[in-house]
Amino acid sequence: MDPFSAEGELLNIHNAFFQGQYDKVIEHDTSSLSASNQTAAKVFKFRSRIALGEFEEVLAELEGEEEPELQAVKALAKFNTEELEAAVEDIEELATASGDNATVQVIGGIILQRAGKTDEALALLSQHQGSLEAVSIIIQIRLAQNRLDLAIKEVTAAKKWAQDSLVINIAEAWVGLRVGGDKYQQSYYVFEELAQAVSTSSTRTLVGQAVSELHLGRLPEAEVALQQALDKDKSDIPALANKVVLTALTGGDTAADLSVLEAEDSSHPFILDIAEKNELFDKAASKYAAKVAS
Repeated sequence: MDPFSAEGELLNIHNAFFQGQYDKVIEHDTSSLSASNQTAAKVFKFRSRIALGEFEEVLAELEGEEEPELQAVKALAKFNTEELEAAVEDIEELATASGDNATVQVIGGIILQRAGKTDEALALLSQHQGSLEAVSIIIQIRLAQNRLDLAIKEVTAAKKWAQDSLVINIAEAWVGLRVGGDKYQQSYYVFEELAQAVSTSSTRTLVGQAVSELHLGRLPEAEVALQQALDKDKSDIPALANKVVLTALTGGDTAADLSVLEAEDSSHPFILDIAEKNELFDKAASKYAAKVAS
């Protein structure tokens, strides 16, 4: 078996996963891969199935698996079945026992961040040894913290050793959307090129294009991209969240869009932020409510 050919096969699976081409990842023939690469490919396949909503099926298939990588994937599937506390406990135990495992670091970082344990997530991810996905998740966390300076620092450092990486290029595009200015157009080009590189654009790519279009003020184009994403997956959370933004920018009533987003993900930061602001508004308004004499 040609090791370079096998390595190329794993790279194809890796790239397809990060392009959001989950069906292609699942269908990919991995019979020529080495044992270690078989495990890596298996992780991508299971994660793709989780992304497509096959939580219970993945849990059933991973019952009894002892490899840290597959235990981490099992925790991710469990997290998506609303067994949140159990999943967090599982991943914290794995982080203690196998914190040096790249898959444990990545999936653990994802679960811990989504569970609101940002410091734990960053501590685990920071142990990585050249993991591009770990870097990309750290960047996402920094953006969520509004620490653009630290996100830029991560991108700059990663580009010194991973200049042509698809993962880092995508992460840099998201950072560019926060930097603004001419970076909006540069970010758009990344998603456009990504869409042209694959036969069928994924929801992830389409949402990236739509967000770029929104920042560039090209609302009709953003609407087309978002609708294409929702045609592919009507439950896609990023597409639904950005549809709320688009509706607001075009002067429409966002109530229906918000209702759909909340039904799909009641704990989405957008939903929680709006609920918090509504509560603050009601408290402020109550101070000025007319007092009726008894």
